[in-house]
Amino acid sequence: MIRISNIKIKQDISNKEVFNIAIKKYNIKETDIIKWNISKKSIDARKKDDVHYNYCIDIEVKNESKYKKLDIIKNSEIPNIIIENKYKPTNHPIIIGAGPSGLFAALVFVENGICPIVIEQGEMVDERKKTVDNFLQNRKLNTLSNVQFGEGGAGTFSDGKLTSNINNKYCKKVLADFVKFGAPEEILYLSKPHIGTDNLINIIKNMRNYIISKGGTFLFNSKVTDFNIKDNKIKSIYFIDSSNSKQELEADTVILAIGHSSRETFETLYKKGISMEAKNFSVGVRIEHLQKDINLSQYGNITKLKLPPAEYKLAYHSPSLRSCYTFCMCPGGMVIVSSSEPNTIVTNGMSNFSRDKENANSAVLVNVTPDDFEDKTPLGGIYFQKKLEQNAFILGGSNYNAPVQRLEDFINNKKSEFLGKVKPSYLPGYTLSNLNDILPTFVSQTLKEGLLYFDTKLSGFAMPDSILTGVETRSSSPVKIFRNEHLVSNIGGLYPCGEGAGYAGGIMSAAVDGIKCAISALSNNTF
Repeated sequence: MIRISNIKIKQDISNKEVFNIAIKKYNIKETDIIKWNISKKSIDARKKDDVHYNYCIDIEVKNESKYKKLDIIKNSEIPNIIIENKYKPTNHPIIIGAGPSGLFAALVFVENGICPIVIEQGEMVDERKKTVDNFLQNRKLNTLSNVQFGEGGAGTFSDGKLTSNINNKYCKKVLADFVKFGAPEEILYLSKPHIGTDNLINIIKNMRNYIISKGGTFLFNSKVTDFNIKDNKIKSIYFIDSSNSKQELEADTVILAIGHSSRETFETLYKKGISMEAKNFSVGVRIEHLQKDINLSQYGNITKLKLPPAEYKLAYHSPSLRSCYTFCMCPGGMVIVSSSEPNTIVTNGMSNFSRDKENANSAVLVNVTPDDFEDKTPLGGIYFQKKLEQNAFILGGSNYNAPVQRLEDFINNKKSEFLGKVKPSYLPGYTLSNLNDILPTFVSQTLKEGLLYFDTKLSGFAMPDSILTGVETRSSSPVKIFRNEHLVSNIGGLYPCGEGAGYAGGIMSAAVDGIKCAISALSNNTF
C-alpha cells in the first residue's frame, strides 16, 4: 500500500477528482491500481489567503517497488478481534451500562460467540429522546433516564465527536462499526469526524438490534443496586427491574461501564471495598458566540470553498498553575440542561449532524484537584460537583433555568441586565445572573484570564456580548476505580471500564476501552 500525502485542494471537487489529480501528479498508472481510498481530509486555515483542504490517499498497487519514492504503509486494515481459545464463562457476562464502552464490549462478546446481558438503568434510545425532550420543554426530570443516563450514554446528546487523543489500533474498528450501523462513510477519513445527535440515535438502535440478533440481551429501566462479593470475587449482582422487582443475576464476569455521572453506584462500590480514588477533573461554563463570527475568525472571508462550520480548541496556563481550556466544542449547536439529579443545573453542548444552528458553543473549563475538595474521601469530587450544581439551580431561579451572563459582565463581576447580539440557546430557559457568585474564586479568576488570552488566539472570542451559561461540571469522571494490568479491579471478575471508571474521555476512547475490557475477559484475565 502506498500513501500520497499533502494533496492540496483549493476548490470543491469530488473524492474521485482528488484521486485523479494525485495519480497524475505522481505518474501512477491506472492499470497498476488495485484499489484506493481517501485516508484523511483536513482543513488548513493557518493562512487566511490560502485556505485549502489537505488530503491523504492510500492506494494498493500491483508493484510497490515501482513507486519506492512514495510512502509505503503497512497494517492499514481493521484489526480482527476474534479471540483464539477464548474463555467461555459459566454465566453470561454482565455489562452494566449501555454507553459506548458497554456497547462495544457487547459487540466483542457477540462477535466471539459469547452472549452478554447488558443492564441499563435508563430507557432505550428512542424513548430516552422523548424523555429528554420533555425535560427541555416542560422541566420534568427523570432521574433514571436523561442526558446522562440511558442507551447510548452521555455522548448521545452531544455532538457525536469521534476525535481522541489516543493512538490505538482499535480506533479503526470503532469507526468502521459506526459506519456499519449507519454513520456516514466520511467519518473514516475526516480529521475531525462527528456523527451528530440525530444520527447517533439511529446508529445506537442498529447496534442494539445487531447484538440481540447475535444472542445478546438488553435489560432497560433496570438499575443495579448491589454487588455480591465472596472470597474477593464477584458472584452476583442485584438490580431493580422495569417492573420495580428486585432481581439477582449470577456473574463471574462484570464489565462496569457505568458512565461518569453514576454517583449512587460509585457510593455503593466504595462501601463494598472496591479500590478507588478521587481524581482531577474540570469545571466551568459554556460559552456561546455567533457561528458566523467563528467562521470569519477561523477561515477569513477570501476562500470560495464551501467549508463546514468552523471549530476551535484553545488552552491557557495561568501563573497560578491552573489551566483553562475549551472542551467539546459544538459548531452550529445549542446548550442544553443535562441534570441527572433534582434541583441541580448541569450544562452540556450538542449539535446535530448538519451543525446548522445560529450559535457555536463550547465548554470553557478550569482544572480542579482533590486538594480542592472539602471531603477527602474518594467521593470528594462528587460532592464538589454537586454543590456547584445546586448553587447554579438556585441562582437560575430554582426552576431549571440556567444562570447566564454576558462575558463583559462576567469579567467585571457584574450581574447582566440585558443581552446583546448573542442570544442564549439553552433550554428550558435562562436567568440573567452573575456567575461569579457561585464559582470558586480560583475558577472564576482563571476563567477570566483564559477568556482574555483566547481572544489573542481567536479574534472576537472575548467579545462583550458572548454568553456564558453555568455550570459545566461533568467533563469527566470525578473518580478513578483502580484496575491491574489485566484491567481487573481488586475484586476478581470486575472490570472497571470507560469514562465512569476514569479510563476514557469521549465516545472514541470509551468505545476502545470497552473493546479492551471484553478482550481481557475473553482471555480469562479475571484477576
